Amino acid sequence: MNENQIQHYPVVIVGGGQAGLSTSHFLQQQGIDHLVFEKHTAMHAWSTQRWDNFCLVTPNWQCALPGHSYAGNDPHGFMKKDEILDYLKGFRAKVEPPIREGVAVRRVSPRAAGGFLVSTTAGEVSADNVVVASGGYHEPIVPRMAERLPASITQIHSAQYRHAGQLPEGAVLVVGSGQSGAQIAEDLHLEGRKVFLAVGNAPRCARFYRGRDVVTWLADMGYYDMAVEQHPLREGVRDNTNHYVTGRDGGRDIDLRKFAREGMELFGVLRDYDGAGLIFDTNLAQTLDDADRTYNGINAAIDKYIAENAIDAPPPSVYEPVWQPAGERGTLDLAASGITSIVWCIGFKPDFRWLDAPVFNGAGHPQHRRGITQREGVYFIGLPWLHTWGSGRFGSVGRDAEFIVDHIATRAARGREDSAA
Repeated sequence: MNENQIQHYPVVIVGGGQAGLSTSHFLQQQGIDHLVFEKHTAMHAWSTQRWDNFCLVTPNWQCALPGHSYAGNDPHGFMKKDEILDYLKGFRAKVEPPIREGVAVRRVSPRAAGGFLVSTTAGEVSADNVVVASGGYHEPIVPRMAERLPASITQIHSAQYRHAGQLPEGAVLVVGSGQSGAQIAEDLHLEGRKVFLAVGNAPRCARFYRGRDVVTWLADMGYYDMAVEQHPLREGVRDNTNHYVTGRDGGRDIDLRKFAREGMELFGVLRDYDGAGLIFDTNLAQTLDDADRTYNGINAAIDKYIAENAIDAPPPSVYEPVWQPAGERGTLDLAASGITSIVWCIGFKPDFRWLDAPVFNGAGHPQHRRGITQREGVYFIGLPWLHTWGSGRFGSVGRDAEFIVDHIATRAARGREDSAA
């Protein structure tokens, strides 16, 4: 088919999650025609890549998608998986996006006449603008050393984990202690499973401190509104691992030292397998100390804020370790350990190979300023630290979407003026 004969849209959105639908909401407000492509179903990751006991780690009041703020009776609680799905279902019903589900975008390439050709599994369309709302968590990361582990060991990625019962009897090795790893290790631990945890460099924070949720304190202190350009690490903050904490059972700290005292076995970063044993870094003590230093540092910042604003609050405190490693163990005999399964919780890597545009750095991550790239007409939305710490959360993705849509509308108006001149 001739390119001039295919359906044309001012905007095509790739991805039907909360970021894509937030963008659709504001495009509708501006009266800008558009189409959303979603290769699965809208919000599919929330239903297919979360474990059964998953819950939010941020309080419900932070759920404020455009025109769809949390309206339940527990604003300071933490929605569980089914509640999250209901909340997102309600958002989709309000937005009523023009969405094509079950249609994957295979390639987006520039057109000689301007704009982009969008090739999908259901044909082609053209667009003046493309908003990439597919997130950055595309390919689960599993190290190549996994190929050398015995075939008798069940291996899954955190995206595949649902509950302890899906794993064979025996001990479980959880690799990684970011939000998913720490919470999955806790889930298995609470189910009575013997857990070995390879601890990474993720920081931790308190759930509650001085009478309030730490998220509430940080919101009042403006942390979620700090632009990436204002952060001491600048764009480097986008590579940071999120703090581990949980909203489970009303919310609490995740204290790996407490788990160790209760029988979970902690090791440093998993580095290799030599055919008989697993090899770890001997950095566990330092890693735990670093996580606690972040924990206490955040609380100290809250102390300062309380003092400067003369806020009446319960007295301050400092976390003191409840357990210390008794020496560093750098190896673990796999057979003797009783480990029968491994859950890899070391994240995802992006895959934007379908987007033919010079907007990526050497690691394959998009380069942008608040979602706007140097390639006119190419935008990103829904990435962590797209603009602020809150960009990847229900509370701030709408703000980012509105900014991008305003940019699209301004660009379209400028184009009309140039055509009329």
